[in-house]
Amino acid sequence: MTLCQLQSRYFIFHASASSVCDYVVIYVDDIVITGNDSEELQKFILKLNQVFSLKDLGPLNFFLGIEVCRDATGLYLSQSKYISKLLQRTIMMYVKPCPAPMVAGIPLSIHDGETLNTPTTYRSIIGALQYLSHTRPDISFAVNKLSQFLKSPTTKHWNAAKRILRYLKGTMYHGLHIAPSNRLVLTGFSDADWGCCPDDRKSIAGYCVFLGESLISWSSQKQSVVARSSTESEYRALAQLAAELSWLLELLKEMHIQIPTTPIIWCDNISASALAANPVYHARTKHIELDVHFVRDKVLQKQLDIRYIPSHDQIAGCLTKGLSPSRFQFLVDKLQVMESPCSLRGGVK
Repeated sequence: MTLCQLQSRYFIFHASASSVCDYVVIYVDDIVITGNDSEELQKFILKLNQVFSLKDLGPLNFFLGIEVCRDATGLYLSQSKYISKLLQRTIMMYVKPCPAPMVAGIPLSIHDGETLNTPTTYRSIIGALQYLSHTRPDISFAVNKLSQFLKSPTTKHWNAAKRILRYLKGTMYHGLHIAPSNRLVLTGFSDADWGCCPDDRKSIAGYCVFLGESLISWSSQKQSVVARSSTESEYRALAQLAAELSWLLELLKEMHIQIPTTPIIWCDNISASALAANPVYHARTKHIELDVHFVRDKVLQKQLDIRYIPSHDQIAGCLTKGLSPSRFQFLVDKLQVMESPCSLRGGVK
């Protein structure tokens, strides 16, 4: 039996016997057990019950505020009850929905609007939206952007937060779709919006990782340093995704899951893609030399494959910038964010 720490209080156990694989996820006193043999799972539960006092709640349908619905196409992870309580708390249950969480082409600044007299509500709502991002990658960029104004939020920032709530009102029952797949391959998409912050000209980097057809990891955050070129910002985002894929490969290895093919990273910057594959040192990359060598070593060792993709097909684009409703919806569909069938059956009890 092996143990891997996922986050501060998340743990996953893997126990295997011949062809039987059992996985146990534990968060404080909440436990999820899964595997490929129902009889072995029942034996495992009985053994645990001999040592600890357990209550078997049956098939998984609710865990840490996340609703789980299963049908023939796979699992749906959503947080409709959480969204409903959040809308009731902000008195926005009956507002008119909007098609996208942010307005395209209008960057937010710390100098926009008038300072809020009571910023506590704003901070509380942004904190709640951060937890909602666990199943809603479509709001990750908007929430990350508004999180940068927690110190001194303004009326314009509060209006932007209410726009996210209006978007959630129209997509309350949407969530992640985890589908089975015959293609056990890791695929990543990385993107960066160069110098987009009007206050410090730092770039926003985003990435998403798919296992087969299912989204399993994503990120949207401001880079810690100012990039002097779009290639630099794109390459930093590429290196961040390479590190995430390396970690995921080790995690899957701990779980005795072998990935038969080399993970692929799709990048929409030709210069960054060429830099990863070119073994010749370039003087202009000295300030990002560590990232260059880290990614290049992964490529040379056949642990990563960097490929170019046109910007129109870059899925991570919705994690780095505000988009038009039609473009935003196109990319969100690629992220496998869709309406849960549980909404048609009255939700999860």
